[in-house]
Amino acid sequence: MNPVYEEGKTFTKINQPENPLPKGEYENCVFTNCDFSNTDLSDFKFIDCSFTSCNLSLAKLTNTAFRAVTFKDCKMLGLHFEKCHELGFSVSFENCNVSQSSFYRVKLKKTRFAKSQLHEVDFAECDLTGATFDQCDLLQALFENTIIEKTDFRTAFNFSIDPSNNRIKRARFSLSGLPGLLNKYDLDVEG
Repeated sequence: MNPVYEEGKTFTKINQPENPLPKGEYENCVFTNCDFSNTDLSDFKFIDCSFTSCNLSLAKLTNTAFRAVTFKDCKMLGLHFEKCHELGFSVSFENCNVSQSSFYRVKLKKTRFAKSQLHEVDFAECDLTGATFDQCDLLQALFENTIIEKTDFRTAFNFSIDPSNNRIKRARFSLSGLPGLLNKYDLDVEG
């Protein structure tokens, strides 16, 4: 079966595997209330698309292209973004749960994370230059050999970042976030 090409369409309540989305390229499409959990989205291309109130938890993303894709109010547990197609990879998240997902070695320059839960997310060896974590919960998120230069953590919380094994030049933190930079020293910081 040949891959499909869809442009400018709205997809509502797609439910894999009962009503599968055909493999192909989707440009300027809107996905609302769709359930892609535990499905294989490998080799799909999403360009200038938006996903709202969708469940993508545990979907396979091998060679999946996300180019200028926005996710809003989505459940996205356990995703391996490091397996996505690198060329043009560009995403943003608003009010999403992306916990237990991995961005290992992914280039996320200027990526916007807003009001999202990012528990136990692997950001090891990522390039987060200029990214924003606006009101994000980063409980047990892993930052190791990560480039977080010019990254904005001013309203983020529950993060633990070791300045000695991450590139943090000109990263932005609030005074209340300073304990997240000092965790390895086991200090009691009071405000």
